[in-house]
Amino acid sequence: MKIILITGVSRGIGKALAQRFLENGDFVIGTSTSGNIAWKNKNLKVFQLDLSKPNNIENCANEIKKFNRKIDIIVNNAGIAVEDEVNELTINIKYLRETLEVNLIGTINFTERIIPLMNLGGHIINISSRAGSLEHVDYTLNYPSYRISKTAINMVTRILAVRLKEKIKVSSIHPGWVKTDMGGDDASMEPKEAAEDIFKLANSDVESGQFWFKGEKFPW
Repeated sequence: MKIILITGVSRGIGKALAQRFLENGDFVIGTSTSGNIAWKNKNLKVFQLDLSKPNNIENCANEIKKFNRKIDIIVNNAGIAVEDEVNELTINIKYLRETLEVNLIGTINFTERIIPLMNLGGHIINISSRAGSLEHVDYTLNYPSYRISKTAINMVTRILAVRLKEKIKVSSIHPGWVKTDMGGDDASMEPKEAAEDIFKLANSDVESGQFWFKGEKFPW
């Protein structure tokens, strides 16, 4: 049984991924912004985490430490997209600060506090996006703050991979266009399909510091 920490398990990809690990016989430590979710499992423990609030991040990490379980896999899934589709490439500073606080700064803060609680040979997975790929910068003209945050989290993946070399693997993954509150109903993938890809990556002996999609390296 592995111990899996997944942020944002109340719905969408996070929920589907947590359920996939539970089906595999693993124990899942999950988080949600309220600390409550609408589903339960005997091998699921949920903590309250708001990545926009530094004090809350510290408190959550301390509570997880008190739970006294060495963690094998972290999946940084929780994130926000606050812009609407009509923004095009205009960068709104208010939206940028709000987005980076959660998707980048809060995620880094939380991850750094959890790394000491991990087993050697563990795996950190950052949920990124095609939207963060510099090579695919022209595929859409929307959500600049979100795209900036995902490009930045890809750099975090590379930095941690170098720092944690031969100790903990670190990966970014593009989950695909998924039918979630963020992805919308027109998306081409169900959360379970994206969750299966993340599950496979998490349990694979892959090269650290890479960006993945469907088991293949994705362009940065």
